[in-house]
Amino acid sequence: MKKIFAEVLTIGDEILYGQITNTNTQFISTELDKIGIKVIRHTSIGDDEAEILAALAEAEARADAVLMTGGLGPTKDDITKKTLAKYFNTHLEIDEKVLEMVKAHFQRRGREMVESNIQQAAIPANAQPLYNRLGTAPGIWFETNGKVFVSMPGVPFEMQGLMEEHVIPRLRKHFQTPIIMHRIIKTYGAGESKLAEIINDWEDNLPENIKLAYLPTYGEVKLRLTGFGEDSNILAGQIQAEIDKVVPMIAKYVFGYDKDELELVVGNLLVEQGKTIATAESCTGGFLAHLFTKIPGSSRYFQGGIVSYSNDIKISQLGVKEETLIAHGAVSEATVREMAENVRLKYNTSIGLATSGVAGPDGGSEEKPVGTVWIAYSDAHETYAKKLQLTTERMLNIRHAATIVMDLLRRKLQGWMD
Repeated sequence: MKKIFAEVLTIGDEILYGQITNTNTQFISTELDKIGIKVIRHTSIGDDEAEILAALAEAEARADAVLMTGGLGPTKDDITKKTLAKYFNTHLEIDEKVLEMVKAHFQRRGREMVESNIQQAAIPANAQPLYNRLGTAPGIWFETNGKVFVSMPGVPFEMQGLMEEHVIPRLRKHFQTPIIMHRIIKTYGAGESKLAEIINDWEDNLPENIKLAYLPTYGEVKLRLTGFGEDSNILAGQIQAEIDKVVPMIAKYVFGYDKDELELVVGNLLVEQGKTIATAESCTGGFLAHLFTKIPGSSRYFQGGIVSYSNDIKISQLGVKEETLIAHGAVSEATVREMAENVRLKYNTSIGLATSGVAGPDGGSEEKPVGTVWIAYSDAHETYAKKLQLTTERMLNIRHAATIVMDLLRRKLQGWMD
C-alpha cells in the first residue's frame, strides 16, 4: 500500500514574530498520524503572497495532502483565500450556504454584519467549503491531480472542529492509507549513545517496516518503534516481538512504556511492595516530594518530607550531627547519609531519600563546583549514597537531581544494583 505524505503550512506574521504559540501543527500532525498519513514537513510563513505561493508549490511537489491554517479572517492582512484563488487560477465567489451560516452566527450574538463579514462567505470557485459551526470562516477543500489542499482558520478550536468533523473523514475517504503504529520504550539512566551501542545488532536487524527513533530529554531516552502495515493485529504483534527482544538487553534502564511516567511507576512499585517513603531535601527544595505527590493516591506510600535548606534545620529537624556538618559540610556523603537515615526514622517509613548540593548559579567552590549534588537512599538494611556532577543551570540541576533519586528508588525496588 502506498504511503501517503502530508505537509502542514501555518500562515501568519504573528507566528514568525513569536507572538503566539503554534499549537496547530502538533494537533494536525497527531490527527494525521492516527489515520496513517505521515507528515514530512512543517512550514511557517508570514502574510505575504509571494511566500505563500512559493510554499504551496514546494509542498505540492513533496506531499499528497497539504493542510494549512491561518489568514482566513475578515481583515486586510488575511490574504490566504485570495492567494489560493491565484494559485488555483480561479476567483472568489459567495457561497450562499456559508453566507447563511455567517448571518446566523451574527444574529445569535445580536451583532451587526459589515461588508468584510459578508466576504468571509467568499471562497475560490473551484473549491469546496467546509462548514464551520464554531466560527464565521469556512474551511476550504481543493482537489487537483490526485492531491488535496485544505485551508482552515488559525483559531485552534475552530481548526480542531473542522479537522474532526470534516477533514479527517474526507481524507480517510480520499486516500487508502497504511496503518501507522507507535510503541515507546521509556528508559532512564543511560544516554542515547550508550543505548545505541548496547542494542546496535538488534537495531540493524529490525524488519523493514519497523523504524527506531531515539528521543532524549532530561536524562530520559524514549525508544520509539514506528511500524507500517495493513493489518493492525499483525503489526502490533510484530512490534511487540521486537520489544520482547530488546528489553532484556537494557532491562535495568527501562522503567515503562508509552505514556508511563517514572513517578507513577515508582508509586505502583511502592504500593505493590507495601513500602512507604519520606524525603529530606536541601538543594531540590521540595521538588522530589512534588514528584511523589503529583500522583493521585500517593498518600498510600508518601508520608511526608522536610526541606532542610539551612544547617540549623538539618540539625534541629533531621538530627544531622553538628560535627558532621563542621567536618564535611552540607554537601557531602556523610551529611546526606544522615539526612536519609534520620528522615526514615523520624517518619517511621520503609525508605528515606535525601538530596544536598550546590544548585547554582553561584555558591560553588573549587572542591564543590556548581552542580555538585549528593543523593542518598536508606532502608532498614542499607544506606547508599552517590555523588552527581550536574550542570551550571539551577532549575536543570533541581529537576535532574530529583529525577535521578526517583530512578535510583525504582532500581532498588526492582532489584537492580546501581
